Amino acid sequence: MALTRSMKLIGIGDNGRASLLPEYEQWIEGSEVLVGGERVLSFFPKYHGEKIVIKGGLKAIAERLQQETRPTVVLASGDPLFYGIGSYLAGKIGIEVHPYLSSVQLAFAKMGESWQDAYFVSVHGREMKGLVQRIDGKAKVAFLTDAENSPNRIAEYLLSFGLTEYRAFVAENLQGVNEKTGWYELDEMVEHEFSPLNVVILKKVADAPNWSLGIQDEEFSQRKPDKGLITKKEIRVLSLQAMELKKNSIVWDIGTCTGSLAIEAAKLAPEGQVFAIEKNQADLENCLLNQRKFRVDLTTIHGKAPQGLENFPDPDAIFIGGTGGEMNELIETCCTRLKADGKIVLNAATIENLYRAIEAFKQADFQVSITQAQISKSKPILDMTRFVPLNPIYIISAKRKEDKE
Repeated sequence: MALTRSMKLIGIGDNGRASLLPEYEQWIEGSEVLVGGERVLSFFPKYHGEKIVIKGGLKAIAERLQQETRPTVVLASGDPLFYGIGSYLAGKIGIEVHPYLSSVQLAFAKMGESWQDAYFVSVHGREMKGLVQRIDGKAKVAFLTDAENSPNRIAEYLLSFGLTEYRAFVAENLQGVNEKTGWYELDEMVEHEFSPLNVVILKKVADAPNWSLGIQDEEFSQRKPDKGLITKKEIRVLSLQAMELKKNSIVWDIGTCTGSLAIEAAKLAPEGQVFAIEKNQADLENCLLNQRKFRVDLTTIHGKAPQGLENFPDPDAIFIGGTGGEMNELIETCCTRLKADGKIVLNAATIENLYRAIEAFKQADFQVSITQAQISKSKPILDMTRFVPLNPIYIISAKRKEDKE
């Protein structure tokens, strides 16, 4: 891709022309085309050339700029390569990038804190679904917001998962005439009115719950009085290991029940997505309670698989904890939808289900490996110790057969 030297992308602050180097102003004055959003273009009311307003998606603008031969300047707020239009345009056309200070950098300066150790999140034009497991435990979190995902909504979302250990610093209209900054408690931030142009920074100021891999079974809300409908801790850990999750994995949990495995999967894949389905409404309600307790935001639906799976994106890993008698159809659906290098892990408690699962995977041309987990746990008896066995479980791991040359 040849670099078009006459096309430049310049970052600009909310203080308009005052944020520009003299050289940048010369480039703008010498250009024939000026591109940007309405707000940044308004800083140049006497511009002599053609103005092109960026509205909606960037594809049309990129295609137009690819054909442009006149000297052109594109304006963008702050650093165009930090959650801005710079990355997209630089990948499509030859363009020089000249950044200004990002809004986050300015906000940390106002806050008087270092920012190299912060975790950055953009909820600008994005859903907050799954956000809590990404930020839980982070010391500093910086948010780029929008009108819908405002400081108020961010505070409501975090409080719904009990993240009360954070205070928030909100920087509004940075370098503008109505600049305002301040610290807020999250419950205070819910009710406060903020400018649409803002940056939110969370700072952890207190200790918070922390759960390592293999959460104790009794920590989960479960169906009463018949507890036990949960993937036991030891089996859960073995199953998660077999799923070979990455940080950005898309995971299905079929027959999630209390959500124990889905919750731990989300903590192992915080940058991914977890989708769970459960046919029993009472179990589903416990799953939702557990999500809030363990600070995990899953997509959970009430249904009997394979119905409902068509609404989930194709997964990198699938866990099948319950089949509801539809094993062949369910496994066929899962094998069809699984991504190329994905894994399916199925737990079977009976040799009949073990046999049915193996046959169904063979029919789908998947190879399987089986681990029989027969675990006993210690239990005190008077001043001695005995072992109580758990029900044996067959952990079936399945993946597509490798092509043989």
